[in-house]
Order: sequence, then C-alpha cells, then structure tokens
Amino acid sequence: MKKFCFALDLKNDKERITLYKTYHKNVWPEIIKSIKDSGISVLEIYCTGNRLFMIIEADENFSLEKKSQADKLDPKVRQWEDLMWKFQQALPWAAPGQKWVLMEKVFEL
Repeated sequence: MKKFCFALDLKNDKERITLYKTYHKNVWPEIIKSIKDSGISVLEIYCTGNRLFMIIEADENFSLEKKSQADKLDPKVRQWEDLMWKFQQALPWAAPGQKWVLMEKVFEL
C-alpha cells in the first residue's frame, strides 16, 4: 500500500470554507469513481483554519502521474477542479500551476 500526504490552503473566508466543506459532503459520483478507478482506496481531507491536508492510500500500481494525466482528460474532473479552485489557493512555495503540494514524511512511530 502506498501513502501520500498533501497540503493546500483555502481562501481565508469563513463563508467559502463552509461552502467548500458542504461540497465535500456531497462529492459528485463521477469524482468518486475517478478516484477509485485510479487505485486509491482511502482519500481523506482534513481542515484546520484555512489549511487542508489530504491523505491518500492506494494500491501498489497507483501512480500520481497517471492519475494526473487521467484527470486532465476527464471533463467532469476538470469541472470539479475548476469549481474547487474558486475556494482554494496555492501554498506560497507551490510551483506555478500546482494545487496540492506533496508533503515530506519527517517522522514515523
């Protein structure tokens, strides 16, 4: 099993943060399908203030690159991502065009 952790910020606006959370209580079925079809078995998003953390667990065949390419070709995923970008903002150290930033594991017990 592979595990990935990512971070991203939301725009620091209480109403937008609340609406973002509401969308995630009812994620579109096409988005759920694309996640599962890629080999992801667990995807969790946590929020503190306006900072988001996403944890992904996926099978051994999962590839971030393949998932990214598949997402670019899927009109419904692109529509969802465009909608979510209205609430999100890149971390200051993110590369141009990068949303979620892969986190480095610095400790494990």
